[in-house]
Amino acid sequence: MSTHPIHVFSEIGKLKKVLLHRPGKELENLMPDYLERLLFDDIPYLEAAQEEHDAFANALRNEGIEVLYLEKLAAESLTTPEIREQFIEEYLDEANIRGRVTKKVIRQLLNDIEDNQELIDKTMAGFQKSELPDIPPDAEGLTDLVESDYPFAIDPMPNLYFTRDPFGCIGNAVSLNHMFSDTRNRETLYGKYIFKYHPIYGGKVDLVYNRDESTRIEGGDELVLSKDLLAVGISQRTDAASIEKLLINCFKKNLGFKKVLAFEFANNRKFMHLDTVFTMVDYDKFTIHPEIESGLRVYSVTYENEKLHVEEETRDLAVVLAENLGVEKVDLIRCGGGNIVTAAREQWNDGSNTLTIAPGVVVVYARNAVTNKILEEHGLRLIKLRGSELVRGRGGPRCMSMPFEREDI
Repeated sequence: MSTHPIHVFSEIGKLKKVLLHRPGKELENLMPDYLERLLFDDIPYLEAAQEEHDAFANALRNEGIEVLYLEKLAAESLTTPEIREQFIEEYLDEANIRGRVTKKVIRQLLNDIEDNQELIDKTMAGFQKSELPDIPPDAEGLTDLVESDYPFAIDPMPNLYFTRDPFGCIGNAVSLNHMFSDTRNRETLYGKYIFKYHPIYGGKVDLVYNRDESTRIEGGDELVLSKDLLAVGISQRTDAASIEKLLINCFKKNLGFKKVLAFEFANNRKFMHLDTVFTMVDYDKFTIHPEIESGLRVYSVTYENEKLHVEEETRDLAVVLAENLGVEKVDLIRCGGGNIVTAAREQWNDGSNTLTIAPGVVVVYARNAVTNKILEEHGLRLIKLRGSELVRGRGGPRCMSMPFEREDI
């Protein structure tokens, strides 16, 4: 095994180390009027969501996997007073605070938090205006005086428990992403500090994408199928232009990947990322949501003479995958067994969003009973999670996890 702190050359190699985020008070700052703004469809009950998430983490530990937490790594990255101050200033600059005096008040509140873990947790939770001290009338600027009735001075980050998206581990490198919405783009700040300043990860990991880029890409669209093959999704959340930048950097940094399969599919929320409709579960098996198959277009991308070469695949997807993975054939296991009603319902509850922790060993939500039965009939061992609250954020076990280290296959 490599001594490099990031080592991910497959989707199915035995998982050794993984990053999670335990849902926190950011979920308690969700409210019905602003769910769409914060990319949620419902409001999870925090205590139950934490219980479900703890069960997820313990299930991974029981399989011998080391569990890291985003909030802990971020706190450990604030190694000096200067870095801490820099983090607070960047956080405030990206927080869309409308009032000059409001920003000054929040800066003081953050500086008054002595414990770095408490500071990180608070930046994730956001600030209700009701938490702020009263600003004397003679100190208020025009923006402060005419501010709207919106209840937050800084929005919460409720999507953080989907650690798959702000950055992606690819080989020995990291794609530090520029995300689809301002609501989530702020999440990538924690990754920036981890990979720049953390005692273990800081300065030791090449970036193949950077959050400062102008085009969007998210980790749910980045799949490492083998040491030779990547897959990326052209989706609601990821631009084709971003994929070109990512791939050129991956090839130039000689990470070892020889080809990329780019999947273009319907651009809407229910199929927001490639991994919501397609995941690898064994050497020769994938889950797939049947609703995407009719309109799916797949492109093979290689890099020669400092140029990307793109060719649309006209062959069946299973044939393309088998050839590129060096296996005799590939089984595409259809969510819901191909029944359009069952497939739509179970895909909405992340029936196709699986986390493979070893070849043929897969973490799933227990609620997707039809799909799970089919997976078991294909010889897979399932670790089933309760997900009644976690699923309200529209993400499954793969969405909630970012592998840092896998064994090679």
